[in-house]
Amino acid sequence: APRAATPDAWSPRDVTEAGARGAVTLPGKMLLRGLGGGSARHVAVSERSGATRGPDSTRRRVDAHHYNHRVSILIPECGMVPPAITAICKSLENYYLMKQLPLHELLAPEFINMFVKKGKCYALSYNTRIDEDNTVALLPTGKLILSLDKDTYQELGLEGQPSKYSHRTVMRYIVTVHLSEASFVPGGKRYNRVLWALREKMPLIFDLLMSCGSSGGREESLASYFTQYQCQAYQPKLSTRILNGTPCPVLLSSELDGKDCESCNSLEFLDWLGAVFCDIDCNNQADSFLSTYCCPEPNTVVDKACLCTITGFIIPEGINRLLDQLRLYFEEPKLAQWLSITVHGFADSPVSWGQSEHGYHRGGENLYNVVLFSNQDRWLHMAVGTQSDCPP
Repeated sequence: APRAATPDAWSPRDVTEAGARGAVTLPGKMLLRGLGGGSARHVAVSERSGATRGPDSTRRRVDAHHYNHRVSILIPECGMVPPAITAICKSLENYYLMKQLPLHELLAPEFINMFVKKGKCYALSYNTRIDEDNTVALLPTGKLILSLDKDTYQELGLEGQPSKYSHRTVMRYIVTVHLSEASFVPGGKRYNRVLWALREKMPLIFDLLMSCGSSGGREESLASYFTQYQCQAYQPKLSTRILNGTPCPVLLSSELDGKDCESCNSLEFLDWLGAVFCDIDCNNQADSFLSTYCCPEPNTVVDKACLCTITGFIIPEGINRLLDQLRLYFEEPKLAQWLSITVHGFADSPVSWGQSEHGYHRGGENLYNVVLFSNQDRWLHMAVGTQSDCPP
């Protein structure tokens, strides 16, 4: 699939929104696996939290999903985006596209001290394919992850591990460099070795997406630090679509796996949500040759629903602010019983959650969804494709 011409008009190998098939019920949790027919494995983990359990567990999962390119908020029985949500969307952190940046620049002591050790800096290679190209990611923990093809890995001569998604013949290796370690300083054996490899042995140059959040003014200093390179600032883009007369699944916050004739389960909801995002007609009309999908039952038709979509290089800090604001939505009485926020990770990121290795295979899916109910209960769904570890 072609890449976007500019990083504010994303089409990074479309992420699949639909859920997996089959379900195994666990205490307070549902594990959904794609099964049968020789199809690729997909995994979705769903769990429910009651009103008495704080938001910290959800926040930890959000913080661990570092690289996000799209956030979709769906609010039933709503004809416009609430002003408070619009304000948060417009205040999301700017991000930068650094063109042709030599990777060894991230090893400079000034960069490490200013951006890595003093805060959370995110970087991800742009327009690179995780299954074909060399890719790189700088985690906010200070770890630099290089996903390298076999030839590059052997030429660099750095210590790494075979990709866990290699076949019989290993064609890809993962190299991890701990930039924030106290021993990783000029003059140290490890530092000198990595610097020599990336600057002299085989200089690697990438277009990088970068963001350092909004605290401490690091966002502005990031642009001023790389003045010798082409640096373009972008802001996440906000779009809104109003859905009219849309059938919506009936959900009961206490029934994650659904209840016969009373509510839909988590899997059915995820399938339906994917159809809504893709603008698929869920009426299953006899004259439709494009889709026979229909909204799961039981369902109810809502007069209006608001779908707000944010695209760009979106870091967890901004997503947590959105979640905090969405939790306040039901402080005043509303017709809707729930709202939903879905976050899609980059299909070609070297990691999904935390430092878990991520591959592409057929789709590169890695996403999560939070359903907030009017009684303050919440559902959390996390889904990945074939070449990724099970979500935390």
